[in-house]
Amino acid sequence: MEISTLATYHCLAFVWYFFIAYSTTQVKAEEPPSEVFLYGGQWKYLTVLNLVLQAVFYGVSFLADVLRLIKKLRCAKCVISSRDLLFSVLAFPVSTFVSISFWTLYTYNRELVYPKSLDGVIPLWLNHAMHTAVFPFALLEILALPHRYPAKKKGLILLGFVAFLYISWVLWIYSVTGEWVYPLFALFSPSGLAAFFAGSLAIIISCYNFGEFLNRMIWGDSIVIMDHKWKGK
Repeated sequence: MEISTLATYHCLAFVWYFFIAYSTTQVKAEEPPSEVFLYGGQWKYLTVLNLVLQAVFYGVSFLADVLRLIKKLRCAKCVISSRDLLFSVLAFPVSTFVSISFWTLYTYNRELVYPKSLDGVIPLWLNHAMHTAVFPFALLEILALPHRYPAKKKGLILLGFVAFLYISWVLWIYSVTGEWVYPLFALFSPSGLAAFFAGSLAIIISCYNFGEFLNRMIWGDSIVIMDHKWKGK
């Protein structure tokens, strides 16, 4: 794909995610659903954090494209490295995990993750923008251009560290408020919750491996040593 086309796509994707993240801050209700509590605001929800993550990623991607267009190749190389690390370790696995886990739990019992009372607060289109569209966007990014994945050990350590931070945030909120971020968690015993978190970590690691597999299948093993051909563009 031509650099100018990539720049246009990444710019539009950045604007889209910025708009969706902003839209979540404008959701108001005279009487918030009983399942929603104020502590932590929207920043306790992985879905919202993922929207910010995607906006940052596409912003970095757009910056890399612009630097390539204006021939600032040394700066572009640095930004491209950051872009690829951000996509491989976080942007793809988190967006895939959010979409798959949300709709799996929603289909099983929506009250566990997205109570029906939220339908009167969050518009249907916004729900799909947050939980459905994120996965096709991630796939489109892999189809659009190759990304260098870090060494497997490094990538999984970084992903595991971020997962640990989010789990710690969830547990902190519970310790302060006595409320779980997601009603689902209240169903588990301490050991059951630990098993659930371990299972979730296994799933998001699978999402990481899936992204790496798709990247290699589409672009080939040569991406490990190639320079993305950007020096010649």
